[in-house]
Amino acid sequence: MKTRLFSVTLLVLNLALIIFLYAGQVQAALGESADSIESDQKALSAAHRATRTSTAYTIHEIRTEAMTIREYVSPSGIVFGIAWNGLTHPDLTLLLGSYNSEYKKAARKTKRQPGRRHVQVKTDGVVVEKWGHMRNLQGRAYAPDLIPQGISIDEIK
Repeated sequence: MKTRLFSVTLLVLNLALIIFLYAGQVQAALGESADSIESDQKALSAAHRATRTSTAYTIHEIRTEAMTIREYVSPSGIVFGIAWNGLTHPDLTLLLGSYNSEYKKAARKTKRQPGRRHVQVKTDGVVVEKWGHMRNLQGRAYAPDLIPQGISIDEIK
């Protein structure tokens, strides 16, 4: 009887773990569909603040207590850029999605320059920039190949 109870408990825990891990991976991220931006809001405990649309792209803005994040979506529905500002930098693991490992590998190789407040990590697939000072940290990340024709990277801000 105890063996059966242990087996059932183990099965339930494994199913709960699978559901938890799967739910944590469904996020809007760089290079992914805009349909899942709502998942970012939940994962970051953020509130949807605004959606602005132009002919070239749509900006979805979400806000947490510590920061504002803007996700830039192309007319085809793909997130091509992300920008943020606030008290802290966001968890880029969530926002960079499949580009995260490429970014982390390049970031380890990027030398820090003492006294510089602007950091740029650039690879073939992704560019991540961070700057600012205490209580006003900013940054942006974008995939150059995904930026719609005619859009300047300076618009990602």
